[in-house]
Amino acid sequence: MTAAPRPDQGAPGSGADTQPRLTIGEVLATLRGEFPDVTISKIRYLEAEDLVHPQRTPSGYRKFSSADVARLRYVLASQRDHYLPLRVIKDQLDALDRGEPPVDGTTRVTGRPPVPDAGPGPTEVDEPEPAVDDVVGSEPLEAEAFGAAAGLTPDQLADCVQYGLLTPGADGRHPVADLPVARAAGGLARHGIEARHLRVYRSAAEREAVLLEQVVAPVLRGRTGEARTAAADTLRELAALSAQLHTALLDTRLREVLGPDLGD
Repeated sequence: MTAAPRPDQGAPGSGADTQPRLTIGEVLATLRGEFPDVTISKIRYLEAEDLVHPQRTPSGYRKFSSADVARLRYVLASQRDHYLPLRVIKDQLDALDRGEPPVDGTTRVTGRPPVPDAGPGPTEVDEPEPAVDDVVGSEPLEAEAFGAAAGLTPDQLADCVQYGLLTPGADGRHPVADLPVARAAGGLARHGIEARHLRVYRSAAEREAVLLEQVVAPVLRGRTGEARTAAADTLRELAALSAQLHTALLDTRLREVLGPDLGD
């Protein structure tokens, strides 16, 4: 698992504040190589959640410093690699802003927004909740622990199960691999989008899975190890392209709804 960038630089006098500032579109282009799923609306959302603080021009356009971009990298990597909810990431960043150690106690404090160094090795970062966030090899979680890790109340978790977003085992425990789904549902719930509204996502994913399975079905008929490996590689590529298409279509639709201001 790749570690999140460590905030080692950006202290006063480092010169970070004198560098040219980027528009939100330029920030998106900078981050897309490392985070293909990031969108302008996602960056705006992180700003709305008080996780990044770009300057504004007199006409209202956002301008991001290199420290702002590094702060976004820290947030996105913490979500992608460690499955941390935004409230935990914000607590870490708030601690850094106050000049205090973050909650995992491994990041050197600068008192400034994080700017990554060349990147630590995997052993340099201790997971805040290794039993929850180390997905590989983790045992299923009891409903209470799973809900807490996902940021879901017991009622919200029950709704996610009722509407088919999550499927616990016969013993009522939830696979840790389902945390990304649960955390996404929790984030949407904080905006008033309930589990019952998300059935459309489940239905769309099921139809999409059927389509992708049809593509690899001829390869799987070979029933050899090589054939299954080739099919798995193809499915991964198709899934990534499908996610890219979904993001692009959603961005296009939001741009139509909100107008050119979305791209400021």
